[in-house]
This record gives sequence, structure tokens and C-alpha cells, in this order.
Amino acid sequence: MRYTYIKSLCAGLLAVAAVSCDYLDVVPPETADIPDTMKDKSDAINFLYSCYSTVASNYAGNNLGIEQSADETVCPVMWGRLCQVVSWNQMSPTADSNLGTLMLPWHVTYDGLGQVNLFEKILSESTPREVTAADRSRWMAEVKFLRAWYHFRILSAYGPCPIIDHYYDTNTGKGDLPGRSHYDYCVERIVGWLDEAAEDLPATVESNDLGRATSTICKALKSRVLLYAASPLWNGSFPNASWANTSYETPGYGTELVSHVYDRDKWVRARQAAAEAIALATGAGNRALFSLESSENLRQAQSVPLPDIPGASDDFKRKVMQMRYMMTSTETEGNREVIWGVISNPDAWLNWSADAFPHNVIAKDGGGNSGGICTMSPLLEAAQRFYTASGILPEDDHTMPRGEWFESAGYYGREDIIRLNDGREPRFHAWISYDGDEYCPKAVNGAPLIIEARNSMRHGYNPDMFNQDNNTTGYWLKKWAQPASQWRPDGSTNIRRLPQQLIRLAELYLNLAECEAALDNTGAALEALNKVRGRAGVRDLTAADLALMPLTDWVRAERYIELFCEGHRYYDVRRWLIAPEVLRSGVRTGLNAIAKKDPSFEEFNVPTPVDQPFAWDNRMYLLPVKSSEIYNNPQLVQAPGY
Repeated sequence: MRYTYIKSLCAGLLAVAAVSCDYLDVVPPETADIPDTMKDKSDAINFLYSCYSTVASNYAGNNLGIEQSADETVCPVMWGRLCQVVSWNQMSPTADSNLGTLMLPWHVTYDGLGQVNLFEKILSESTPREVTAADRSRWMAEVKFLRAWYHFRILSAYGPCPIIDHYYDTNTGKGDLPGRSHYDYCVERIVGWLDEAAEDLPATVESNDLGRATSTICKALKSRVLLYAASPLWNGSFPNASWANTSYETPGYGTELVSHVYDRDKWVRARQAAAEAIALATGAGNRALFSLESSENLRQAQSVPLPDIPGASDDFKRKVMQMRYMMTSTETEGNREVIWGVISNPDAWLNWSADAFPHNVIAKDGGGNSGGICTMSPLLEAAQRFYTASGILPEDDHTMPRGEWFESAGYYGREDIIRLNDGREPRFHAWISYDGDEYCPKAVNGAPLIIEARNSMRHGYNPDMFNQDNNTTGYWLKKWAQPASQWRPDGSTNIRRLPQQLIRLAELYLNLAECEAALDNTGAALEALNKVRGRAGVRDLTAADLALMPLTDWVRAERYIELFCEGHRYYDVRRWLIAPEVLRSGVRTGLNAIAKKDPSFEEFNVPTPVDQPFAWDNRMYLLPVKSSEIYNNPQLVQAPGY
């Protein structure tokens, strides 16, 4: 697993690299101490690690950030977090997150670019002691990779963006700062940096370097960049044809910001990039889809029993555990699927694994209870988008009639389990929890935690005890819940802080499948999809399955399931131009989870609209740039609609 440990940096370095949240911080402050940051190899390494720190504080899978505003989960209405501001169409050039600007990609990412450019400048002008030519070559390649990553973060969320590819000194005037460059130009620059970086980076690294850039990471990110560029939003169908710069011109494009003509070759190029990334990852990059053997080794080492899933075989339960350990294990534990991951500052964000747990997990010795805060409740639509055990959607499975979805599945002692939640594929049981489900087999000080969603004294709605942290939909997220998790009577837990997975091999197979489908290569698309389905314990698709859904819909369905809540869906629904359909008002529902305390089975199991002001407007394809940024850079134009 490629993951970044955020190191403690010396005070002198932080003083030199100090940044706030203005776009003009791509012009780092000059101080007399700058040469001291490169006195020797240790100083240089510390400075280099500081260039990675922005990755850890701003990544696409961050809970409660912009990416969690899609149609996967919701959080309690009273939170008012950034994901809600976005999904409610309340973003504006003056809006901000109640957790600060750290969760808005523009500010922190351009700060990171300023740091990267400063590092490059100082290294090019310095001769640190003990630094070899190989060190210098690798570090410069890492700078190129980070420059590509940070620009892509901006490009994905804000669209055509200013290219900040070198150090700007403190005498730089407002008029000398670049405006937005054409989207395709941004893509070319990003891909160019990634290709150049890959030439001087190793395909894999040792455990003490986990998190640092590799050629495998470069090629994997290139696959994502070109996939996005080939997609409808950026390949001829951008909804605002008149959006352009007013004065700033991109070389070769003039004031145009988006191409409005479809180009099939973009799909060809994206397909080649995906195939190249897979070949490198599974070859010299030493990556492989997470295996059942690795999962079982971990489960047995941690003395974790198979999950209690009524009606399921032991083989099926092992596949469920495989999907759980895939998201909660490290490379040193046998997980070679993750191409790049990151550990955030322990003090910066709440721990996802603990947050997502239901409240009232265990009674504490001194009184009261310990538990989670029910963050990110999966929608009913999410439950319906995972396959059944037959490998198809519930709506297409004749063994699961829609009229019986909300009736009890009839398991003695587990009557709360409804038919919709029974007989599903392994990823559903691994990543989504529900009334009557076993959330974790050892959570209650070594005993199983069974969800009691209708019991106000356990995990159900109770405004008297939890004025804002009640589960919203009747479903709980457990994708990052570590199988060996335990909450103890003293209030402590054994939950580990693990890397968030930024890029993993399964995504590359799905990228390839999408490109093959766009190019009408049905057999190749199915082959790539079946790599992911097979690992998940779902039967292979055949050409006969295209009678149920078109190939493109199968690709999109698989991305929804496999990449659930990992930050991809926000961008997928936009680049596919389906956001107006799936993110509009009135389409997000849950079970009737917060209507009353201690509801009956029949009262609880009713599809109910989530009572939040969700909305869609085409301006939401892009985030707005803050008004102060427009003022600071007169060549910068606002996103359309703001």
C-alpha cells in the first residue's frame, strides 16, 4: 500500500513554508532562512515531506467534504457540513465550510503548489550535503508528480484552472498571475508531468517509503485524468457553451475554456492509459487485487469469527470478510491492491471507522455509553444499487419481488431483517449495515454488535440523547469498520488509524471497462468488469446480461458499488451528465428512521424522502471560486452560474 505518513516538521521549516488560504500564496514568503531548509539531506527530506502534507489534508474521499454530496449517503441535517452545503445548492463565491477552508480544494491545494514550487526552486539552487544525483533526480520527479496531483484536484472540482508550474517571487503583480487555462491544455500539462515523473521514479518502494510517488502511481493517475477528459462533460457536451475567458488566453486556444466538439480519440487515449497502468501495476508495480487468502490470514491472526449472516454459507461469509479487510488492511499485512493511500493528521479529522459506528455501542463503567456518531448514512437508493446474490439489481431479480422488499425475511431471532437486505452480494453485507445486521463481530468488548435500529435506547432515533447525531436513513456505513474493532467499558477502542485509499487497482479495471464500452468493444469491457466482479464473489457478466441493462449502465453500476463512498461518485455523475437526474430534489430516500422513537416494524420499514433541501442547478457542475480570489487575480473568471 502506498501511503503517506505525515511527519512532524521542524519549526524553522514551517516558518518558511507558512501559508494561509489565499490564491496568492502560490507566491511563498521570502525569508533569510530559506537556504537553511536545504543544508543537508535530512533537511531536504523534511521539506519534501511537507510538500506531500496537502495530499493528506485534502483528498477526494474525505468524509463530510464536497465528494460526499452525491447520491450515496447523507449526514444528519443539523450538521450543516460542506457536503450538505454543496448538495443543497448553497455554495456561493462567499460561502465557506463550518470546518474552515481546509475542506475546500482550491485554497489548500494551491497552497500545496506554492510549497512544491518553492521546494523545486531551492533544490535547483542548492547543494545539500549528502544528497546524491539519484536523490535529486527522484525528488524532482516527485515534485512533478505532486504538481500534477494538485492541479488535477483543482481541475476536477473547479474545471479549467490556472497553471502554476514555477515559483513566483514576492514582487509578482496581480496582472502577472495566470487566469484559467483551457481544460484540454490543463490535461496535457498534467499528463506531461506524470509521464516525465514516471521516467525517474521506481515502480514500487520499500515499506519505509510508503506514500511517496512511484511510476505506478503516476500511470494510474494518468488513467483517471484521461478518463475524465474523455467523458461527456469535457468531451463536447459542456452545458454552458458561452463560458470563456475575458482576457487571458491559453496558448493555442485563445480565450476558449472548453472544447465543444466530441473527439473519439480521447477515449482511445484513455483506454491506452488504463491498459498501460494495469500492465505496470500488475507487473513491476507488484499490485494485485486483494485476495481471499490474504483476508483469511488476517482474520485468523486477529481471531475474528466469520460474520453472522442468516442463511449464508461459510464460503459466502469469507467473501464478505475479504471485502471488509480489503478496505481496512495495509500492504505490510498482505494488501497489494492499493496503489496509493494517505493517512491524515490524527488531530485534523474524526476517525471514519469510529464515526460511522452507531451510538450506544457499549455501556461505560462510569455510566453513559460509548459509540459512534452515525456519520454518512447510506441512502435507500444505495441499498437498491448493490446486486443480489444473482449478480443483478434487485429490481431485475424475480426472486426478490419489489412488493415484498420491506417485509421480514423471516429469520428466527433476527426478524428485523427485511427481504431487501437479505440474499445480497458480498459487498452489500460487507459495507452496509441495517436493522438486525451484525455490524462487527467483536465490537462490544469482544461480543457481536447487532443493530437495533428501532430501539431508542440502543441505536435507534432518540432526540433526547442525541440531538443531532441520529442515523438518518436506517442504514449504517461499515466500509471502513475494522473487523477486529472493539469498544471497551472504559470508553476506549482498539480502532487503528489506517490509510484512506486514493487509488487502487480495481479502479483501473473499471476505467478500462468504461473506455472499452465507449469504443464499442463489448467483449473487452465485460472482461475488465468481470475482474472486479469475480474478486467480489459476483458471477461473471455475459452478453446475455445486456438484455437487462446496456453495457454502459453495467459499467456505471459497477463503479457505484465497487467505489462506494470513496469519493468517485461526485465526479462520475457530473462527467456523465446524469447529475440533474440523480441529484435533483426529491430523489434521495431512506427508511422511516427519524419520524418517532421506538417505531413498529411496519412504521420503520417505509421508504421515506430524506427531509433536507437537496437541489440541482447546472452551475453545480463546478465549484465557485471565492470572490476574494477573483479580486486578487483580475485574469481569473468565475465559474458559470455564480
